[in-house]
Amino acid sequence: MRGKDARLDEILEDGKAVIVPMDHGVTEGPIKGLTNMEEIIRKVEENATAIVLHKGILKTLKRKPKCGIIMHLSASTTLAPDPNAKVQIAEVEEAIRLGADAVSVHVNIGGSDGEPDMLGVLGRVAGECERFQIPLLAMMYPRGRNVRNPLDPKFVAHVARVGAELGADLVKTLYTGSIETFKQVVEGCPVPVVIAGGPKCENDIEVLEMVRGAIDAGSIGVSIGRNVFQHEKPEAMLKAIRKIVIDNASIEDALEELR
Repeated sequence: MRGKDARLDEILEDGKAVIVPMDHGVTEGPIKGLTNMEEIIRKVEENATAIVLHKGILKTLKRKPKCGIIMHLSASTTLAPDPNAKVQIAEVEEAIRLGADAVSVHVNIGGSDGEPDMLGVLGRVAGECERFQIPLLAMMYPRGRNVRNPLDPKFVAHVARVGAELGADLVKTLYTGSIETFKQVVEGCPVPVVIAGGPKCENDIEVLEMVRGAIDAGSIGVSIGRNVFQHEKPEAMLKAIRKIVIDNASIEDALEELR
């Protein structure tokens, strides 16, 4: 077994992903749900296959989480002139020293002046990940002035393919809204795909329908943040999501975890 395969087992369960990204503190500050990182990690670590953290938070943890750790290497803030232009703020070797099982890079495609730089970072990081045998999650978004509809399957399929073409082991992207259209994304991406959770949804069924649709379209799982850590019952919501992803449960069965 390659080192990368062994580390993938640390962030997946039976090849499935229930990832909770919690890197929002750089982008938006200490938003609801992420003010006390130790507390929210304790709430999700039992049912997540992995969490996404920045290096500073990883350094402050009193103990290693029970789930896998993906260290995020990209950053920007909502206060910037162009929040879509992500820059690299950490190295693969640094992530390994801090005990991460994988790393992630964020790329926005479709309008940001920083797109060429972001693509360059993705390519370089992918090479470093091969060298150090650590998995790479590419967060790929159609986002910018040339993208009128970020859920257009054509755009989503394109950005997912870019992630795979430049060397990612896993690609995270937007759910297009239907099983049929998201199948096009999955079929056009030669590496496993997980869906982003997006903004906070209006209700739990909306989230679970999105998860069920992604799995039925061929996704290996999810990377959902706000709809978990901002939920009034984060543990229960994550259990419901996990039931669909890992156990292939129906939406109705998953809702039992919330009742």
